[in-house]
Amino acid sequence: MPHRPADITPSVDLTSHMGVGPVRSHRPVYVDLLPPCNNACPTGEDIQGWLALAQAGKYRPAWEALMADNPFPAVLGRVCYHPCENGCNRGHLDAPVSIHAVERFLGDLASAEGWRVAPAPATGKRVLVVGAGPGGLAAAYHLARLGHAVEVHEAAAQPGGMLHFGIPAYRLPRAELMKEIRRIEELGVRIVLDHKVNDLLAEQREGRFDAVFVAIGAQATQHAEIPARDAARVLDAVSFLHEAGTGAAPQLGRRVVVYGGDHLATEAARTAMRLGADETIIVYGRDRAHMAARKFETDDAAAEGVTFKWLSSIKEIVGSELTIERMELGADGQPKPTGEFEKLQADAVVLALGQHTDPGFLGKVPGITFKPDGAVSIGPNAMTGHAGIFAGGDMLPTGRTATAAIGQGRRAARHIDAWLRGTVHAEPPKAALAGFKKLNLPLFSEVDPTPQQALEGAARIEGFAEVLAGLSELEARREAERCLSCGNCYECDNCYGACPEEAIIKLGPGRRYRYDYTKCTGCAVCFEQCPCHAIEMIPETVESPAAA
Repeated sequence: MPHRPADITPSVDLTSHMGVGPVRSHRPVYVDLLPPCNNACPTGEDIQGWLALAQAGKYRPAWEALMADNPFPAVLGRVCYHPCENGCNRGHLDAPVSIHAVERFLGDLASAEGWRVAPAPATGKRVLVVGAGPGGLAAAYHLARLGHAVEVHEAAAQPGGMLHFGIPAYRLPRAELMKEIRRIEELGVRIVLDHKVNDLLAEQREGRFDAVFVAIGAQATQHAEIPARDAARVLDAVSFLHEAGTGAAPQLGRRVVVYGGDHLATEAARTAMRLGADETIIVYGRDRAHMAARKFETDDAAAEGVTFKWLSSIKEIVGSELTIERMELGADGQPKPTGEFEKLQADAVVLALGQHTDPGFLGKVPGITFKPDGAVSIGPNAMTGHAGIFAGGDMLPTGRTATAAIGQGRRAARHIDAWLRGTVHAEPPKAALAGFKKLNLPLFSEVDPTPQQALEGAARIEGFAEVLAGLSELEARREAERCLSCGNCYECDNCYGACPEEAIIKLGPGRRYRYDYTKCTGCAVCFEQCPCHAIEMIPETVESPAAA
């Protein structure tokens, strides 16, 4: 059973109680604070909002609310690192809400039911998107929904970028990915494959595009300075995963060494096991605590038989023999050589040492500049130094994840739309964060977490079948019910039932409440009874609205 705190009864401090008197000093107002999940979501989803709809069984409205920000719910429900769950206040009680699992349920349901979204009336403007990865496709989706005609030019033979070529099918079945890409195409977005852009201005001119968004992925592998003579088969992780995804994976042999510590390393190692390797070892220069891959990625690899050689660096490869130097971590957390060496045999070595973009073609465009780290210089509106050309995705120095790229694509689309209309887009200010200490939880749904079922044992690596199952309708709804609705009223009637003056008026389902301040004494009982902190007490001198 999940851990539950022994006592969550709120402490009472009578010295700070506002109380009542002949003159009201404070009045209650209904507020909407920012839930931690919403705050942590790179795509900008209103997670609390669509969870509320899902727990009410309103699945299509929940999906539509989700699709307002993210065109890939079935995809991200599988591959997102779900930072939203790291911030979830429910984790202080038992375990975070499995937001990604409910998102996947909604995405899969939408694909099964054939749900579609509609574009806005046509604006007559044309936008070119370079790159059909998650960032480029997200931008295309949002621009199409805003009424613009969008064309995507992609160098590869399939759309999806690293979603297609960098994340194996056991995590993301290609059929599910393509269903959500086809939905984007049904909005009128034209995707041109096998089309590498070399002269951006010529493409823009010939296609009569009013604006351009460049979102090429980081699919070039970092170079490794490792002397190699008559080496065993040495591959880079990006190419290896690409080939495995197309069914053209090379023969690896019985023992495979993967060199690196990010998600590419764990994916390459797990893929090698599925391709028949008897033993796969990840060699990494730091320890597990400093591994770039997420904990669940490392755990999944270990569950499938992958072993790890921590604090180790490959110094040389001669034939099938690797020279490994033992490392130690310095005070700065960086690995330091020790001068102690050992030998390791391998039939194949896969290098997973990071990725970078290759935006060289942009250097031909006047006004576009690059930062010392190679990132493209952009302004606050995502536009480069050349008017009408915007950039995002892996070309920026941000977290290179599909979720981050999709969020950048959404924000870039808003800026491009504003620029095309001759205006400026500004993100609305964020409300105050509804942290756990703000909540008052004498009442909350005691639904136990619902884990997703996974393949076990040898069945996990017998092929590329999806390892993790989705939730049933009942499970997804019950998981959504675990949401505490942090900072947002969910009409529990606590305030309505507690008010001694009958100063709170119910406005009907979905419309919340409002105060009758001619009756309110400012006793703050409603404030103290609100479980999600959707009520604030403000000084009487502050002007406050009468409605919820």
